[in-house]
Amino acid sequence: MRISALALTAGLVLASHAVPSLAVRPDAAIEPLSVALVASATEAQTAGDLDGAVGYLESALAVDPRNRAAFVGLAQIARAQGLPGKAIGFYREALLIEPRDVAALAGQGEAMVDKGALELAKQKLTDARKFCRDQCPQIAALESAIAKGEAKRIVSAEAIVPRPVVTAGDGSRN
Repeated sequence: MRISALALTAGLVLASHAVPSLAVRPDAAIEPLSVALVASATEAQTAGDLDGAVGYLESALAVDPRNRAAFVGLAQIARAQGLPGKAIGFYREALLIEPRDVAALAGQGEAMVDKGALELAKQKLTDARKFCRDQCPQIAALESAIAKGEAKRIVSAEAIVPRPVVTAGDGSRN
């Protein structure tokens, strides 16, 4: 009985101690190799080699999974490839690392516009405005994307009046 009480007390003491984790690692502490791989990915993307850029970005994340720029880069490539759902997921990963990242918020909003989720994109715009005090080009781009998305009205089925289809033979025999 004494041993189990002692073990329980020791377990509670150990569990109450703060444990350093990767979650508190600032951007300045990102592994230099990971930063270099993101730079190589940017060069490859600029040259039009999206597959090469994805390889560099995935390698950057393997070196340092806290490299937010790598997630943003993967999201941008996913949008360029017409994969807005995948882009939203990569932006989400970047926002888990830094929820105040205006570029990731605006990028995720633009990907949401691509998916047709205008209300969610407007929420991202509101969030991005909270963190950007000056003129931010990312916010202007998201505002523009939302405006274009609103211009594309989806026509409901009730708004379409069906026309009768006339065929060569109407099926009646006399």
